[in-house]
Amino acid sequence: MRPDLPYALSGLALGALLLGNAALAPDAATVGAVDVALVLATTVAVAVCRRFPVMALSVVTAAMLALHVRVHPGVSAAFPVLGAVYVAAWRGHRAAAAVASLAFLGGFLARDVSVAPAGQAGQLVVERTNLLLGWFVAANVAGLVARQRRAYLEQVEQRAIEAERTREEMALRRAGEERLRIARDLHDSLTHSISVIKVQAGIAVHLARKHGEEPSATLLAIQEASGAAMRELRTTLDVLRSPADEDRVGLAQVDELAERTRAAGVPVHVAVSGQPRDLPAEIDQAGYRVVQEALTNVARHAGLATAHICVEYAPAQLTVSVTDDGQASPARPMAPGVGLRGMRERVTGLGGTLRAAARDDHGFTVRATFPLDGPA
Repeated sequence: MRPDLPYALSGLALGALLLGNAALAPDAATVGAVDVALVLATTVAVAVCRRFPVMALSVVTAAMLALHVRVHPGVSAAFPVLGAVYVAAWRGHRAAAAVASLAFLGGFLARDVSVAPAGQAGQLVVERTNLLLGWFVAANVAGLVARQRRAYLEQVEQRAIEAERTREEMALRRAGEERLRIARDLHDSLTHSISVIKVQAGIAVHLARKHGEEPSATLLAIQEASGAAMRELRTTLDVLRSPADEDRVGLAQVDELAERTRAAGVPVHVAVSGQPRDLPAEIDQAGYRVVQEALTNVARHAGLATAHICVEYAPAQLTVSVTDDGQASPARPMAPGVGLRGMRERVTGLGGTLRAAARDDHGFTVRATFPLDGPA
Protein backbone atom coordinates (compact mmCIF):
# COMPACT_ATOMS: atom_id res chain seq x y z
CA MET A 1 0.00 0.00 0.00
CA ARG A 2 2.95 2.36 0.37
CA PRO A 3 3.00 3.43 -3.35
CA ASP A 4 -0.68 4.39 -3.05
CA LEU A 5 -0.09 6.65 -0.05
CA PRO A 6 0.78 9.80 -2.11
CA TYR A 7 -2.40 9.33 -4.15
CA ALA A 8 -4.51 8.94 -1.03
CA LEU A 9 -3.02 12.11 0.47
CA SER A 10 -3.58 13.94 -2.81
CA GLY A 11 -7.21 12.82 -2.85
CA LEU A 12 -7.72 14.15 0.67
CA ALA A 13 -6.09 17.45 -0.22
CA LEU A 14 -8.23 17.83 -3.35
CA GLY A 15 -11.41 16.98 -1.43
CA ALA A 16 -10.62 19.62 1.19
CA LEU A 17 -9.85 22.14 -1.58
CA LEU A 18 -13.15 21.43 -3.35
CA LEU A 19 -15.24 21.79 -0.21
CA GLY A 20 -13.39 24.90 0.90
CA ASN A 21 -13.66 26.54 -2.51
CA ALA A 22 -17.36 25.68 -2.78
CA ALA A 23 -17.95 27.23 0.63
CA LEU A 24 -16.00 30.42 -0.17
CA ALA A 25 -16.85 31.02 -3.84
CA PRO A 26 -19.33 33.94 -4.17
CA ASP A 27 -21.31 32.37 -7.01
CA ALA A 28 -21.33 28.79 -5.60
CA ALA A 29 -24.51 27.13 -4.36
CA THR A 30 -24.94 25.62 -0.92
CA VAL A 31 -23.11 22.33 -0.41
CA GLY A 32 -25.45 19.46 0.47
CA ALA A 33 -25.06 15.85 1.48
CA VAL A 34 -25.06 14.70 -2.15
CA ASP A 35 -22.25 17.12 -2.95
CA VAL A 36 -20.19 15.85 -0.02
CA ALA A 37 -20.75 12.30 -1.28
CA LEU A 38 -19.48 13.33 -4.72
CA VAL A 39 -16.35 14.81 -3.15
CA LEU A 40 -15.78 11.65 -1.10
CA ALA A 41 -16.18 9.50 -4.22
CA THR A 42 -13.61 11.67 -5.97
CA THR A 43 -11.22 11.34 -3.02
CA VAL A 44 -11.49 7.53 -3.05
CA ALA A 45 -11.10 7.39 -6.84
CA VAL A 46 -7.94 9.52 -6.74
CA ALA A 47 -6.53 7.28 -3.98
CA VAL A 48 -6.89 4.15 -6.17
CA CYS A 49 -6.14 5.69 -9.56
CA ARG A 50 -2.66 4.11 -9.69
CA ARG A 51 -4.19 0.63 -9.52
CA PHE A 52 -7.36 1.30 -11.55
CA PRO A 53 -6.65 4.34 -13.76
CA VAL A 54 -9.57 4.02 -16.20
CA MET A 55 -12.21 3.32 -13.55
CA ALA A 56 -10.88 6.12 -11.35
CA LEU A 57 -10.86 8.53 -14.30
CA SER A 58 -14.49 7.71 -15.11
CA VAL A 59 -15.64 8.21 -11.50
CA VAL A 60 -13.72 11.47 -11.08
CA THR A 61 -14.96 12.90 -14.37
CA ALA A 62 -18.61 12.06 -13.66
CA ALA A 63 -18.45 13.23 -10.04
CA MET A 64 -16.81 16.55 -10.87
CA LEU A 65 -19.25 17.26 -13.71
CA ALA A 66 -22.13 16.57 -11.33
CA LEU A 67 -20.55 18.75 -8.63
CA HIS A 68 -19.97 21.55 -11.14
CA VAL A 69 -23.58 21.43 -12.28
CA ARG A 70 -24.98 21.34 -8.73
CA VAL A 71 -22.63 23.66 -6.82
CA HIS A 72 -20.43 25.42 -9.41
CA PRO A 73 -17.21 25.50 -7.32
CA GLY A 74 -15.27 27.06 -10.18
CA VAL A 75 -12.19 25.74 -11.95
CA SER A 76 -11.17 23.82 -8.84
CA ALA A 77 -13.50 21.03 -10.03
CA ALA A 78 -11.06 20.43 -12.89
CA PHE A 79 -8.09 19.68 -10.61
CA PRO A 80 -8.99 16.05 -9.74
CA VAL A 81 -9.85 15.37 -13.37
CA LEU A 82 -6.49 16.76 -14.49
CA GLY A 83 -4.67 14.46 -12.05
CA ALA A 84 -6.66 11.42 -13.17
CA VAL A 85 -6.04 12.28 -16.84
CA TYR A 86 -2.31 12.50 -16.22
CA VAL A 87 -2.22 9.14 -14.43
CA ALA A 88 -4.29 7.45 -17.16
CA ALA A 89 -2.03 8.81 -19.91
CA TRP A 90 1.05 7.80 -17.91
CA ARG A 91 -0.28 4.25 -17.53
CA GLY A 92 -0.87 4.01 -21.29
CA HIS A 93 -4.64 4.68 -21.52
CA ARG A 94 -4.36 7.55 -23.98
CA ALA A 95 -7.81 7.13 -25.53
CA ALA A 96 -9.55 7.11 -22.15
CA ALA A 97 -7.62 10.22 -21.08
CA ALA A 98 -8.54 12.08 -24.27
CA VAL A 99 -12.25 11.10 -24.09
CA ALA A 100 -12.46 12.12 -20.42
CA SER A 101 -10.76 15.44 -21.17
CA LEU A 102 -13.22 16.25 -23.99
CA ALA A 103 -16.22 15.11 -21.95
CA PHE A 104 -15.31 17.23 -18.96
CA LEU A 105 -14.44 20.27 -21.08
CA GLY A 106 -17.72 19.98 -22.99
CA GLY A 107 -19.88 19.57 -19.89
CA PHE A 108 -18.02 22.25 -17.93
CA LEU A 109 -18.29 24.85 -20.68
CA ALA A 110 -21.88 23.94 -21.52
CA ARG A 111 -22.94 24.55 -17.91
CA ASP A 112 -21.06 27.87 -17.77
CA VAL A 113 -22.64 29.05 -21.03
CA SER A 114 -26.11 28.07 -19.89
CA VAL A 115 -25.90 30.16 -16.72
CA ALA A 116 -23.84 33.05 -18.10
CA PRO A 117 -25.46 36.52 -18.07
CA ALA A 118 -26.66 37.88 -21.38
CA GLY A 119 -23.85 39.35 -23.45
CA GLN A 120 -21.08 37.62 -21.50
CA ALA A 121 -21.46 34.03 -22.79
CA GLY A 122 -18.99 34.43 -25.66
CA GLN A 123 -16.32 36.08 -23.54
CA LEU A 124 -16.76 33.45 -20.80
CA VAL A 125 -16.43 30.57 -23.26
CA VAL A 126 -13.22 32.01 -24.73
CA GLU A 127 -11.63 32.56 -21.30
CA ARG A 128 -12.59 29.20 -19.86
CA THR A 129 -11.73 27.37 -23.09
CA ASN A 130 -8.25 28.86 -23.25
CA LEU A 131 -7.62 28.11 -19.59
CA LEU A 132 -8.96 24.57 -19.31
CA LEU A 133 -7.92 23.46 -22.77
CA GLY A 134 -4.31 24.39 -22.03
CA TRP A 135 -4.43 22.54 -18.71
CA PHE A 136 -5.87 19.35 -20.18
CA VAL A 137 -3.50 19.35 -23.16
CA ALA A 138 -0.61 19.79 -20.73
CA ALA A 139 -1.90 16.94 -18.53
CA ASN A 140 -2.19 14.56 -21.50
CA VAL A 141 1.20 15.53 -22.89
CA ALA A 142 2.86 15.28 -19.47
CA GLY A 143 1.42 11.78 -18.99
CA LEU A 144 2.70 10.66 -22.39
CA VAL A 145 6.14 12.14 -21.73
CA ALA A 146 6.32 10.45 -18.34
CA ARG A 147 5.37 7.12 -19.94
CA GLN A 148 8.00 7.54 -22.66
CA ARG A 149 10.62 8.39 -20.07
CA ARG A 150 9.68 5.36 -18.00
CA ALA A 151 9.92 3.13 -21.07
CA TYR A 152 13.30 4.65 -21.91
CA LEU A 153 14.63 4.04 -18.40
CA GLU A 154 13.39 0.43 -18.50
CA GLN A 155 15.09 -0.02 -21.87
CA VAL A 156 18.34 1.44 -20.54
CA GLU A 157 18.17 -0.84 -17.49
CA GLN A 158 17.50 -3.85 -19.70
CA ARG A 159 20.45 -2.93 -21.90
CA ALA A 160 22.67 -2.62 -18.82
CA ILE A 161 21.55 -6.05 -17.61
CA GLU A 162 22.18 -7.52 -21.06
CA ALA A 163 25.61 -5.88 -21.24
CA GLU A 164 26.50 -7.25 -17.79
CA ARG A 165 25.36 -10.72 -18.81
CA THR A 166 27.34 -10.49 -22.03
CA ARG A 167 30.40 -9.37 -20.06
CA GLU A 168 30.06 -12.31 -17.71
CA GLU A 169 29.69 -14.73 -20.61
CA MET A 170 32.75 -13.25 -22.29
CA ALA A 171 34.74 -13.51 -19.05
CA LEU A 172 33.68 -17.13 -18.62
CA ARG A 173 34.61 -17.89 -22.21
CA ARG A 174 38.03 -16.28 -21.81
CA ALA A 175 38.54 -18.14 -18.54
CA GLY A 176 37.68 -21.37 -20.29
CA GLU A 177 40.10 -20.62 -23.10
CA GLU A 178 42.82 -19.80 -20.54
CA ARG A 179 42.15 -23.07 -18.70
CA LEU A 180 42.51 -25.01 -21.95
CA ARG A 181 45.74 -23.20 -22.76
CA ILE A 182 47.17 -23.95 -19.31
CA ALA A 183 46.07 -27.57 -19.63
CA ARG A 184 47.83 -27.89 -22.97
CA ASP A 185 51.00 -26.27 -21.63
CA LEU A 186 51.03 -28.49 -18.55
CA HIS A 187 50.46 -31.55 -20.69
CA ASP A 188 53.25 -30.64 -23.08
CA SER A 189 55.79 -29.59 -20.44
CA LEU A 190 55.17 -31.87 -17.46
CA THR A 191 53.46 -35.02 -18.64
CA HIS A 192 56.31 -36.01 -20.92
CA SER A 193 58.99 -35.42 -18.27
CA ILE A 194 57.10 -37.24 -15.51
CA SER A 195 56.31 -40.09 -17.87
CA VAL A 196 60.00 -40.46 -18.71
CA ILE A 197 60.88 -40.52 -14.99
CA LYS A 198 58.20 -43.14 -14.32
CA VAL A 199 59.26 -45.31 -17.25
CA GLN A 200 62.95 -45.08 -16.38
CA ALA A 201 62.26 -45.93 -12.73
CA GLY A 202 60.11 -48.86 -13.80
CA ILE A 203 62.84 -50.15 -16.11
CA ALA A 204 65.43 -49.84 -13.35
CA VAL A 205 63.21 -51.78 -10.93
CA HIS A 206 62.55 -54.44 -13.56
CA LEU A 207 66.24 -54.86 -14.39
CA ALA A 208 67.17 -55.09 -10.72
CA ARG A 209 64.65 -57.84 -10.12
CA LYS A 210 65.65 -59.57 -13.34
CA HIS A 211 69.21 -59.82 -12.03
CA GLY A 212 67.97 -61.20 -8.71
CA GLU A 213 68.54 -57.99 -6.79
CA GLU A 214 66.06 -56.20 -4.59
CA PRO A 215 65.45 -52.62 -5.86
CA SER A 216 66.54 -49.90 -3.48
CA ALA A 217 63.95 -48.06 -1.40
CA THR A 218 64.87 -44.81 -3.13
CA LEU A 219 64.17 -46.27 -6.56
CA LEU A 220 60.83 -47.66 -5.41
CA ALA A 221 59.94 -44.27 -3.90
CA ILE A 222 60.75 -42.57 -7.22
CA GLN A 223 58.55 -45.03 -9.05
CA GLU A 224 55.67 -44.54 -6.59
CA ALA A 225 56.01 -40.74 -6.48
CA SER A 226 56.14 -40.45 -10.26
CA GLY A 227 53.02 -42.60 -10.56
CA ALA A 228 51.19 -40.48 -7.98
CA ALA A 229 52.35 -37.30 -9.76
CA MET A 230 50.99 -38.63 -13.05
CA ARG A 231 47.62 -39.38 -11.44
CA GLU A 232 47.39 -35.95 -9.83
CA LEU A 233 48.47 -34.25 -13.04
CA ARG A 234 45.77 -36.06 -15.01
CA THR A 235 43.19 -35.02 -12.39
CA THR A 236 44.37 -31.42 -12.58
CA LEU A 237 44.21 -31.42 -16.36
CA ASP A 238 40.70 -32.85 -16.24
CA VAL A 239 39.63 -30.08 -13.86
CA LEU A 240 41.18 -27.44 -16.10
CA ARG A 241 39.43 -28.83 -19.15
CA SER A 242 36.10 -29.28 -17.34
CA PRO A 243 35.59 -26.94 -14.35
CA ALA A 244 32.56 -28.96 -13.24
CA ASP A 245 34.81 -31.84 -12.17
CA GLU A 246 36.30 -31.72 -8.69
CA ASP A 247 39.84 -32.47 -7.68
CA ARG A 248 39.73 -35.54 -5.42
CA VAL A 249 42.78 -34.79 -3.26
CA GLY A 250 42.12 -33.77 0.33
CA LEU A 251 43.19 -34.30 3.90
CA ALA A 252 41.86 -37.86 3.76
CA GLN A 253 44.91 -38.68 1.59
CA VAL A 254 47.46 -37.30 4.08
CA ASP A 255 48.34 -40.81 5.27
CA GLU A 256 49.09 -41.89 1.70
CA LEU A 257 51.22 -38.78 1.21
CA ALA A 258 53.11 -39.51 4.43
CA GLU A 259 53.71 -43.10 3.34
CA ARG A 260 55.22 -41.99 0.05
CA THR A 261 57.47 -39.54 1.90
CA ARG A 262 58.62 -42.33 4.25
CA ALA A 263 59.45 -44.44 1.22
CA ALA A 264 61.69 -41.59 0.04
CA GLY A 265 63.66 -41.85 3.30
CA VAL A 266 62.05 -39.13 5.44
CA PRO A 267 60.43 -40.30 8.71
CA VAL A 268 56.94 -38.83 9.01
CA HIS A 269 54.52 -38.87 11.97
CA VAL A 270 50.85 -37.97 11.50
CA ALA A 271 48.60 -36.72 14.31
CA VAL A 272 44.92 -35.76 14.04
CA SER A 273 43.12 -33.93 16.85
CA GLY A 274 39.49 -32.96 17.12
CA GLN A 275 36.56 -34.56 15.33
CA PRO A 276 37.22 -35.00 11.58
CA ARG A 277 34.29 -33.86 9.46
CA ASP A 278 33.40 -32.89 5.91
CA LEU A 279 35.16 -29.71 4.84
CA PRO A 280 34.55 -27.31 1.96
CA ALA A 281 36.27 -28.68 -1.13
CA GLU A 282 38.59 -25.67 -1.50
CA ILE A 283 39.78 -25.81 2.12
CA ASP A 284 40.18 -29.59 2.04
CA GLN A 285 42.31 -29.40 -1.09
CA ALA A 286 44.32 -26.40 0.17
CA GLY A 287 45.16 -28.22 3.41
CA TYR A 288 46.41 -31.22 1.47
CA ARG A 289 48.53 -29.01 -0.81
CA VAL A 290 50.09 -27.26 2.18
CA VAL A 291 51.13 -30.62 3.66
CA GLN A 292 52.39 -31.80 0.29
CA GLU A 293 54.52 -28.72 -0.33
CA ALA A 294 55.86 -28.72 3.24
CA LEU A 295 56.91 -32.39 2.99
CA THR A 296 58.57 -31.67 -0.35
CA ASN A 297 60.57 -28.88 1.28
CA VAL A 298 61.56 -31.20 4.15
CA ALA A 299 62.81 -33.83 1.71
CA ARG A 300 64.76 -31.25 -0.32
CA HIS A 301 66.16 -28.86 2.27
CA ALA A 302 65.98 -30.30 5.80
CA GLY A 303 68.61 -33.02 5.44
CA LEU A 304 68.33 -35.85 7.96
CA ALA A 305 65.12 -34.75 9.62
CA THR A 306 61.86 -36.10 10.92
CA ALA A 307 58.59 -34.47 9.87
CA HIS A 308 55.53 -34.15 12.11
CA ILE A 309 52.12 -33.55 10.51
CA CYS A 310 49.33 -32.27 12.73
CA VAL A 311 45.74 -31.73 11.58
CA GLU A 312 43.54 -29.98 14.16
CA TYR A 313 39.77 -29.81 13.71
CA ALA A 314 38.03 -27.08 15.72
CA PRO A 315 34.43 -25.85 15.52
CA ALA A 316 35.37 -22.59 13.81
CA GLN A 317 38.69 -23.33 12.13
CA LEU A 318 41.01 -25.93 10.67
CA THR A 319 44.73 -25.90 11.44
CA VAL A 320 47.30 -27.84 9.43
CA SER A 321 50.94 -27.79 10.53
CA VAL A 322 54.12 -29.51 9.41
CA THR A 323 57.27 -29.25 11.55
CA ASP A 324 60.70 -30.78 11.19
CA ASP A 325 63.93 -30.91 13.19
CA GLY A 326 66.20 -30.23 10.24
CA GLN A 327 68.96 -27.75 9.55
CA ALA A 328 66.99 -24.49 9.40
CA SER A 329 67.56 -21.96 12.18
CA PRO A 330 66.67 -18.30 12.85
CA ALA A 331 70.35 -17.40 12.41
CA ARG A 332 70.18 -18.53 8.78
CA PRO A 333 66.90 -17.20 7.42
CA MET A 334 65.71 -18.71 4.15
CA ALA A 335 64.41 -16.62 1.28
CA PRO A 336 60.82 -17.65 0.48
CA GLY A 337 60.66 -19.65 -2.73
CA VAL A 338 57.89 -20.24 -5.24
CA GLY A 339 56.44 -23.05 -3.12
CA LEU A 340 56.03 -20.93 0.01
CA ARG A 341 54.58 -18.03 -1.97
CA GLY A 342 52.12 -20.41 -3.63
CA MET A 343 51.10 -21.82 -0.25
CA ARG A 344 50.55 -18.34 1.16
CA GLU A 345 48.45 -17.26 -1.81
CA ARG A 346 46.38 -20.44 -1.61
CA VAL A 347 45.74 -20.04 2.14
CA THR A 348 45.10 -16.29 2.23
CA GLY A 349 42.84 -16.62 -0.82
CA LEU A 350 40.50 -18.66 1.38
CA GLY A 351 40.61 -16.12 4.22
CA GLY A 352 43.19 -18.03 6.27
CA THR A 353 46.64 -17.29 7.63
CA LEU A 354 49.98 -18.98 7.03
CA ARG A 355 53.11 -18.93 9.19
CA ALA A 356 56.29 -20.39 7.74
CA ALA A 357 59.47 -19.78 9.78
CA ALA A 358 62.47 -21.47 11.32
CA ARG A 359 62.14 -22.84 14.86
CA ASP A 360 64.28 -21.63 17.75
CA ASP A 361 65.69 -25.12 18.37
CA HIS A 362 66.47 -25.81 14.69
CA GLY A 363 64.00 -27.00 12.15
CA PHE A 364 61.17 -25.38 10.27
CA THR A 365 57.45 -24.93 10.89
CA VAL A 366 54.64 -24.41 8.41
CA ARG A 367 51.29 -23.68 10.04
CA ALA A 368 48.12 -22.86 8.07
CA THR A 369 44.83 -21.86 9.68
CA PHE A 370 41.56 -21.83 7.70
CA PRO A 371 38.31 -20.28 9.03
CA LEU A 372 35.28 -22.54 8.75
CA ASP A 373 32.65 -19.93 9.65
CA GLY A 374 33.64 -17.04 7.37
CA PRO A 375 36.77 -15.01 6.52
CA ALA A 376 39.46 -14.76 9.20
